[in-house]
Amino acid sequence: MKHRWQLASRDEERVRRLAGEHAISPLLAQCLINRELTDSEVGHFLLPRLKDLADPFLLPDMAVAVDRLVLARQQGEALVIFGDYDVDGVTSTTILLETFAALGLRASAYLPHRVDEGYGLSADGVENCLTAHPVSLLLAVDCGSTSTETITRLKERGVEVIVLDHHQVSDPPPPALALVNPQRGDRFQELCSAGLAFKLAHALVKRGRDLNWPAAEAFDVRNLLDLAALGTIADIVPLRNENRILVSAGLPRLSATRRPGLIALKEVAQCGESIGVYEVGFQLGPRLNAAGRLETATEALDLLTATDARKATSLAAELDARNRERQTIERDITDTVLNDFKSRFDSDRDFALVAGNADWHIGVVGIVASRVVREFYRPAFVIGGEGLEWRGSGRSVVGFDLAAALRECDDLLARHGGHAMAAGLSIDPGKVDAFRERLNEIARRELTAEALIPPLRLDAEVAIGDLTETTLRELEKLQPCGQGNPTVQVVVPGLKLSGTPRTIGKAANHLLLQFTDGVGRIDAVWWNAADQPLPQGPCDIACVPEINEYRSRRSVRLKILDWRSA
Repeated sequence: MKHRWQLASRDEERVRRLAGEHAISPLLAQCLINRELTDSEVGHFLLPRLKDLADPFLLPDMAVAVDRLVLARQQGEALVIFGDYDVDGVTSTTILLETFAALGLRASAYLPHRVDEGYGLSADGVENCLTAHPVSLLLAVDCGSTSTETITRLKERGVEVIVLDHHQVSDPPPPALALVNPQRGDRFQELCSAGLAFKLAHALVKRGRDLNWPAAEAFDVRNLLDLAALGTIADIVPLRNENRILVSAGLPRLSATRRPGLIALKEVAQCGESIGVYEVGFQLGPRLNAAGRLETATEALDLLTATDARKATSLAAELDARNRERQTIERDITDTVLNDFKSRFDSDRDFALVAGNADWHIGVVGIVASRVVREFYRPAFVIGGEGLEWRGSGRSVVGFDLAAALRECDDLLARHGGHAMAAGLSIDPGKVDAFRERLNEIARRELTAEALIPPLRLDAEVAIGDLTETTLRELEKLQPCGQGNPTVQVVVPGLKLSGTPRTIGKAANHLLLQFTDGVGRIDAVWWNAADQPLPQGPCDIACVPEINEYRSRRSVRLKILDWRSA
């Protein structure tokens, strides 16, 4: 698929100033500017430190939440944590369980069943939770910010609710005792619930130390950083500001973790010794998510809270098996959906894509929707069967607000919610066709032809000679990279193929190439591109520069993203 190249503009004066002030290369300075950092933020970005974390009591209602938890401790009152079934929900629940236990609070946890109870504080989920854990204090984690009706009913029953969440807040907001949500303020808005749980743990420890709790003096919140990093990366929130600090400090602790559950999970995922963003996103996260996608996330919570190595090994094996089952289900649905769309796709007609089937598992439809967007670069919804009410997930492209589009389809939907790039809905199966037509009309109105070409962000234009091993080592100061802090991508202009390309891989579907600019030469790899056309003359290469290590030999190599004639 060809892309719409977007080369960052260059402010030569600012590049020179930042490079001089921080003793860095112009290329790194340009990359920092591209990440929209102010001059005062650059130093903190290059050197993220735990001591730069802000006071947790600056979060909305944090003091109210901590006061209520202190009262619960003083009275010996039990509470229940109502979590969520994704990695963010499970890690944040684990952080709070561990903190509360260490500080002397009586707490249990409940995770909803994706299929039977749905997302968040549903009526069925809350009823089942309170039946299993009859308490008068409920802490909703990673959910609850739009649960106005449910929290109102809980309040009428004498159950107080603390909400710890990062999703959009309803208008009017739910009548919770405390609504700790950064969306209500102007700070911390990048935090996910795992980060918020860490902030709550920090706040509670600070209050406990003020109150001379011996347990608070002994408890080190830094031991929670492996879980905070895990949830933050898996929830794909921006790795900036507080998140950058939490992940930078948390990844080394995740690599060296002593938690039996994480040790066992790393073993079944066949991770190396060093855990980074990739390992969390593609090896650990999917296995933790697998249980909640298919049924309940209780196995994932049991794994993270396990203290016995033998039990942890058994649970990790079960999650690994669940993940393979999830992959099979997902692959079958993806193949069906993509083949169907390919057989009838019309780029001039189909500005948005919708597919639905009663047999599709609702736990994987969001992943399938992401695959559809990757293949066609159109907003897409994939909807699974659930009796007389089907449920679906959507993913979008830059420039199309899914949540706003769903509001225009309100009369066709039973429920809906989400944000610009991802959303969910419930719908009567008889209205799916009408929804498809309506969504396509909205997309045709909102999206231009150019917007339907995937953008390719490029940090700078560089020559082969600029890409030395020293330069690439310096770019590692940007790590950890991820959402909001992407991997460096550059364009190398005026290259020509040198030598004969060759295929590699078991299926011979990857290409190894070499390019020259007339002065120097550089190797390149193009994954899954054996059937792609190659440049026949001078060309510009959009790529990720990387250090390739092979048989103890290190060299700079380009990972090709796209090319165009020079």
